[in-house]
Amino acid sequence: MSDKPRLTTTAGAPVSSNQFSQTAGPRGPILLQDYQLIEKLAHQNRERIPERVVHAKGWGALGEFTVTQDISRYSCAKLFSEVGKTTEVLARWSTVAGEQGAADAERDVRGFSLKFYTEEGNWDMVGNNTPIFFVRDAFKFPDFIRTQKRHPKTNLRSPEAMFDFWSAQPESVHQVTILMSDRGLPVSPMHMNGYGSHTFSMWNAQGERFWVKFHFKTQQGHKHHTNSEAEKIIGSTRESYQEELYNAIEEGRFPKWTMYIQVMPEEDATKQDFNPFDLTKVWPHGDFPLIEVGELTMNRNPENYFQMVENAAYSPSNVVPGIGFSPDKMLQARVFSYADAHRYRLGTHYEMLPANAAKSTANVNHYHKDGSMRFFTNDFGNPDAYYEPNQYGGPVADWSVKEPPMKIDGDADRYVVEDADADYVQPRKLFEMFSDEQKERLFANYAAAMGPCSDAVKERWYAVLERVHPDYAAGVRRANAELDTDVNAVPITEETATEDAE
Repeated sequence: MSDKPRLTTTAGAPVSSNQFSQTAGPRGPILLQDYQLIEKLAHQNRERIPERVVHAKGWGALGEFTVTQDISRYSCAKLFSEVGKTTEVLARWSTVAGEQGAADAERDVRGFSLKFYTEEGNWDMVGNNTPIFFVRDAFKFPDFIRTQKRHPKTNLRSPEAMFDFWSAQPESVHQVTILMSDRGLPVSPMHMNGYGSHTFSMWNAQGERFWVKFHFKTQQGHKHHTNSEAEKIIGSTRESYQEELYNAIEEGRFPKWTMYIQVMPEEDATKQDFNPFDLTKVWPHGDFPLIEVGELTMNRNPENYFQMVENAAYSPSNVVPGIGFSPDKMLQARVFSYADAHRYRLGTHYEMLPANAAKSTANVNHYHKDGSMRFFTNDFGNPDAYYEPNQYGGPVADWSVKEPPMKIDGDADRYVVEDADADYVQPRKLFEMFSDEQKERLFANYAAAMGPCSDAVKERWYAVLERVHPDYAAGVRRANAELDTDVNAVPITEETATEDAE
């Protein structure tokens, strides 16, 4: 017997050989009674789980968040209760459209998700690397995602579908402008910002509610690839982000972000000339300046990527007392759809997996029972306490953490946005802030993306850009006519106009 651990089956029985099957003689067939072989083969057939419908390709790390400024006037969340307080964090970054085998260095929006393991349970900040999104209503989201996936006949990505959809949803032009700009292709997860994107709410110990936006500004600076640079990288590796992130942490070059919030008093929401709950709009920084909250540092690679990153399940429904929701239509839908996606992909009790389980200090107590993955006990010391209310010492609700009432009015209806011109105001300001070099790269990126599109779809998109700015439409039209123009020779500066437009 060696001094190494003894190999066993998953049931704990010792394994005599992990090299040879049990057969009827040296040349005989394998015996069905070789349960050790059967177990090994059966497990291999079940090693994979469904990949995420969106954000399938991702990269993760562990770290911590440290409070640097007092924001107790806005939130009673214990996460922010004192300067210097630290909270463990699991982060995952991702591309939206690509499958698990897709290349990292593709032009796409990036997911930016953080799981804060707080003493009051997990808070998931589930966002992107852009402060806005393509659509404002979740009714459009499944259709939008279908345009980003594969065509049912060709099984190829379809630029025709993308621009056809976008041209019918002018609200998307703001996000598409960012996507086709320098910011659409960061060089690594460390060199991009993160945003909650939605409008959320916070409330303080006095029960006062504030509308908030979450921002995580990279301390590494913004760096981006041109299309031609990305093509060369993809030709040598499809895992450039994973390599950059993993190696940076292993070498002690821990990536950091500064967390900020924008704050709007609850009663001020009706005083704005834009809808502050519209996911396609930003809040002007001049009116709602950034307020520093803390520092995020990612300093540890998971020992098992599958366990901690592939099994990670983020959902906006994971909030803690002091952080809440808003009338944002997309946010309201995501509160349901994300958790539901995890139940399908991972199983009924996905939140008991190590990546998703709240820490022991959170004292998790609930009455969820049975179903797949019921690998935990929660009988609270008395098997009769399996429903609520009960007389047998089971957990009870705590009225003291009740959220203050959210003021909502209006009739239930399917509302149509009346002022469609509002969708062009912020994209126009963003376009006008770009330098001439940034505009030329923007036009060229459009040409590369729109090349396969039909003339009809191109014309519909030009009409959208014309309403943003005539020069915008003219530049993209010209670039489409001059696909061989080499604008990639123009160097990219680390800071772009997009930063100021956030």
